[in-house]
Amino acid sequence: MKRRNLILSGLGITGALLVGWGVMPARSRMGKPDNMRLTEGEIALNGWIKIAKDGVVVLAMHRSDMGQGIHNALAMLVAEELEVPLTQIRLEPAGHDAIYGNVAMFVGTLPFHPLQSEGVEKPFLVHSGEWIVGKVARELGVNATGGSSSVKDAWEHLRLAAATAKASLCLAAADQWKVPLQEIKVKEGVITHASGKSAHFGEFAKGAAGLAPKNVALKDRQDWTLIGKPAARADVPGKTNGSAVFGIDVRLPNMLFASVVQAPQMGGTLTSFDAKEALALPGVVKCIQLASVAGSAPGFAVVAQSTWHAKQAADKVKAQWAQRADGAIDTRRIELELKEKLKSEKGFTFYEKGDAAKAETSAARMVEAQYKAPYLAHATLEPMNCTAQFKAGALEIWAPTQVPGLARTAAAKVANVSEDKVKVNVTLLGGGFGRRLEVDVVAQATQIAMALDGAPVQLVWSREEDMTHDFYRPMHVAQLSAALNAMGEVESLRIKSAGDAISPRWMSRVLPVLSGPFDAPDKTTAEGLFDLPYGFANQHMAHVSTRMGVPVGFWRSVGHSHNAFFSESFIDELAFETKQDPVAFRLSLLKQAPRYAAVLKLAAEKAKWGIGLPSGHAHGVALHESFGSIVAQVAEVSLQGGMLRVHRVVCAIDCGTVVNPATVAQQVESSVSFALSAALFGKIDIQEGVVQQTNFTNYPLVQMAQSPVVETWILPSTRAPEGVGEPAVPPLAPAVANAMFKLTGQRLRSLPLKA
Repeated sequence: MKRRNLILSGLGITGALLVGWGVMPARSRMGKPDNMRLTEGEIALNGWIKIAKDGVVVLAMHRSDMGQGIHNALAMLVAEELEVPLTQIRLEPAGHDAIYGNVAMFVGTLPFHPLQSEGVEKPFLVHSGEWIVGKVARELGVNATGGSSSVKDAWEHLRLAAATAKASLCLAAADQWKVPLQEIKVKEGVITHASGKSAHFGEFAKGAAGLAPKNVALKDRQDWTLIGKPAARADVPGKTNGSAVFGIDVRLPNMLFASVVQAPQMGGTLTSFDAKEALALPGVVKCIQLASVAGSAPGFAVVAQSTWHAKQAADKVKAQWAQRADGAIDTRRIELELKEKLKSEKGFTFYEKGDAAKAETSAARMVEAQYKAPYLAHATLEPMNCTAQFKAGALEIWAPTQVPGLARTAAAKVANVSEDKVKVNVTLLGGGFGRRLEVDVVAQATQIAMALDGAPVQLVWSREEDMTHDFYRPMHVAQLSAALNAMGEVESLRIKSAGDAISPRWMSRVLPVLSGPFDAPDKTTAEGLFDLPYGFANQHMAHVSTRMGVPVGFWRSVGHSHNAFFSESFIDELAFETKQDPVAFRLSLLKQAPRYAAVLKLAAEKAKWGIGLPSGHAHGVALHESFGSIVAQVAEVSLQGGMLRVHRVVCAIDCGTVVNPATVAQQVESSVSFALSAALFGKIDIQEGVVQQTNFTNYPLVQMAQSPVVETWILPSTRAPEGVGEPAVPPLAPAVANAMFKLTGQRLRSLPLKA
């Protein structure tokens, strides 16, 4: 079966599951002008670009902005090829056509055929450029922002759409001026001719519409004037002066506000509720029972004239809840079950090389360790929210979502209307991190809107509801072992992990083509373990997939977030056991992986690895690839008053061609802060079915005074762009843990890290 034709039905044939977003050649993803919504005077040249009367270029923006600067980056691609100033690009939300689907992001697992990359044997489809898109997802027109895929997905087709638009405009100008095409020039958004004629794009847009220029070529790298250079972000002024509109900022005439209360016990149900006292309070309009839809917990919503009124009234509702039939969920029990499954179950083998079992049989000694990572919440600073209005048989949604197409589908299903009766307006996102790949809050807001008489209603979750009803990063445990020969050399590496699979759970919640839960090997459970770059002759990587009853979802860097902690901490253990420097040990295993070695060397050099440190400070290192980018980090750590303190993190990254180096540095800094919060504090405990962490008081984030200095060093590359928003997250925890071992001699094998 050809890779690009592999679909869900292939599950029985391949033993693995694939869902992705349509691999189409760049030219077929340009779309048609009728993909674009037109206002007076605008002319669409393809499915991405239209020209306004004043010559402004309007770009269909198909990705959600959650702080990652993607609106700027994609506009830079278009401005580069169109030869216009970045300020001349205006963005508007893209429609729901399949051309806006995401090629690079995928979910699920695939058949694991070896792939040679940089001399490193890798399972099939590890790198973003290899993602396949299934027919099912293409038909759905799925558009998602995630997987650090926005730039690499748009890299070819968006530049080609811009270059084709420019070629069409030049053809139209040559025809209108009756001059040879080769004498037409474009600079700063103005078309000129040597005769002195000049005009902006708007003068030729009508003539350019429908033209099909041949042999359109992209600009040569040496001719770039924007790509690769720092560019000011256009979103900064609005975010600093308050004019930017996030989901929680939406205000409509006669708008009502809703607050929800959901089953406090995970998996519990609502048996009855009495809202008389709540309805008697000032400003309260209605109390509505909520069904469990799109993974949301059952509960009720109170609608009032303000969020404050709604929240106060919700606290007055007398509700009765029932525990789930299978008994209360408890994280202590889950941890014990996972460890038991590691011992008793073989799991799914994601990757093997050589004969690890034979190497273990003849080993002079074995090095073994067990690692653990807890459940984590997303804790987006903008709480979950959605505004909805159902009027005259049509539904309109305003939501900070990463999946507008799936949100539209979920809302249509709840409202029992066709999708063409649903309009989704994507606002800015005050943090996504994978949480807004879910559509539960959209489904709830739709239920509430359906119960009102055409009035718009804004649903805002309290922080407590958000923390206790998240889709958590799953708890995972891993058993790692290595066989050493009589000379102290590592002969084999074996890793087996256990924990819930995210992709099947997410898909059963949000994909309408699936009905009910299902299971399949999930790549996200073992990514960062089965694709290590190190040249061990014998390897075996497996995962035991579980169902622990806790709702799990995609968390920034997904499986890499904990698997890098497992693997890179254990690599450090092996360096110690073989009496080698951690950097030198890694380099000895990267002789066939020059890209990885170059990244590691740069980080060590810029950090001045192991030299010139103040007394009581130590360095720790970690190297990891995720989303196509290779990252090495060196963390400088000390103990102050018995508390772990990270002073400096030096990060080297090879992420292919860089569009905006300033944004890369910002994303690295963001990733370090995000990862450090998780490494030092992140943990979700569940007792008697109830999540114990309810707010930032007991689920803290790294504060400014605790933040390290972060240095970002980008390796030059001519490769296509790779992911940037997530790859700097995974190496942070192991780098810090490895520094702590140097400092104290104590090996920290469980997150969060405690000195």
